Amino acid sequence: MRTILIPAVAGGAALAVALAGCSTAAPAAEAPGPADAVTLTSCGLDLTVSAPPERAVTLEQGATELLLALGLGDRMAGTAYLTDAVAPEYADAYAAVPVLADQYPTAEQLREAAPDFVYSMRASAFAADAVGERAELADLGVPAYLSANDCEDPALLPDEAGFDTLFAEITDLAAVFGVEDRGAELVAEQQAVLDEVAAAAPDADLDVAWIYSTINGAPIVAGNAGLPQTLTELAGAGNAFDDLDAQWTETSWDAIAQRDPDVLVLADLSRGLAGDSAADKEATLRADAVTAELSAVRADRLVAIPATEMDPSVRSIDALATLSGALVEFAGADA
Repeated sequence: MRTILIPAVAGGAALAVALAGCSTAAPAAEAPGPADAVTLTSCGLDLTVSAPPERAVTLEQGATELLLALGLGDRMAGTAYLTDAVAPEYADAYAAVPVLADQYPTAEQLREAAPDFVYSMRASAFAADAVGERAELADLGVPAYLSANDCEDPALLPDEAGFDTLFAEITDLAAVFGVEDRGAELVAEQQAVLDEVAAAAPDADLDVAWIYSTINGAPIVAGNAGLPQTLTELAGAGNAFDDLDAQWTETSWDAIAQRDPDVLVLADLSRGLAGDSAADKEATLRADAVTAELSAVRADRLVAIPATEMDPSVRSIDALATLSGALVEFAGADA
């Protein structure tokens, strides 16, 4: 039996008063650029950042790791909502950033951190029962940037959860913090992986099903509206559930058995609940009389990927590389 498993490496009330400006980064960012204002639009909201932020707050893991990837840990006044293990390459820098809350901070907790910039990849961070709406923060002089992959207005979402949107986000953040060179380098590094994956895509007809978790025993699989669809296509395969118009949706084990995908991708969650880990999922698949007969299970075509890499983030490229490597190997075994 061979399962490809990689470690988790490389997600209140409005503020009543205006918000006012650390830690060690790895790699270190360039010194702040000129204090010229940067103006951009984030999910329909115009933002002006008058100078490179010195006290940024990130409201969930994806935003946190992107800033750390840009070497900006020493310009972060706080972070929140860790949903998975931090990538090892960011662990030291992350440990130096104050954690404001286990999940989203309240408006009061955010105010106490005195941020000059707020960033999240999740619209839920800016709900009334979290830190408050972005427009309210902007009115108080605190620009609040939201990932284009999760805009408050669904009409503003991109047609595809892909790397072009992520690269634009990296470029935006690099400009805001005056580290354009590092942003361009990060984009180039990830583009190189995309190019390698495209060149290596197997000439084989492989279907992939992504299993995230279960709800009352029913499996949650990736439909056609999320990042797994994009990753599957880029790696040269097909999504066994691409007829389902959702990012993630409930199905049945019988439906999976009927489609009998060639490959199963198992989300590896680190929150500690029963059935969350990829190892737990594999054990369940092998123990059940129906799923034990799936082609992917019998042929050991199981690919474990950290759950946090399955949402658009700076680590999504790692999920793509892992899936691509597995598909190339599986296709070679059939040749």
